Amino acid sequence: MAKIITVCRSKEKGARKEAIAEGIIKKNYGLLGDAHADSSTHRQVSLLGIESIDKIRKSGFEVGPGDFAENLTTAGLYISSLPVGTILSIGRDVLLEITQIGKNCHSGCAIFRQIGKCIMPKEGVFVRVLRGGRVKAEDEIKVSEVCNEK
Repeated sequence: MAKIITVCRSKEKGARKEAIAEGIIKKNYGLLGDAHADSSTHRQVSLLGIESIDKIRKSGFEVGPGDFAENLTTAGLYISSLPVGTILSIGRDVLLEITQIGKNCHSGCAIFRQIGKCIMPKEGVFVRVLRGGRVKAEDEIKVSEVCNEK
């Protein structure tokens, strides 16, 4: 079963995110209280698999959920292998559409300054919020469909 491991947010861009017990994801906006939430972007919420974080851990670095500035750390789903347009449902209410895989990493991010590399450029996933709601650790993630309407 695919699930949420951690929900994270930060008040500043370019900073590691702190784990929170529960978050509220707002439709067409993102995670409330997070610096990256914005209705004008297709990157309203970021996701990263714990499997990707574990690759960096195996290289000898002490990193964990939120260190790569992701909002939602997932497990049990190789999230970056899903195509753009995939619809994800989380818990009872949240519905997300994958809009981007990877990103251009800027050298100013906290994790890049610490270890000299970042996995977000290839394995980070960005989504827009189709339907909001509460999200917390252990919420189940379901891959609903791939939206081909563009």
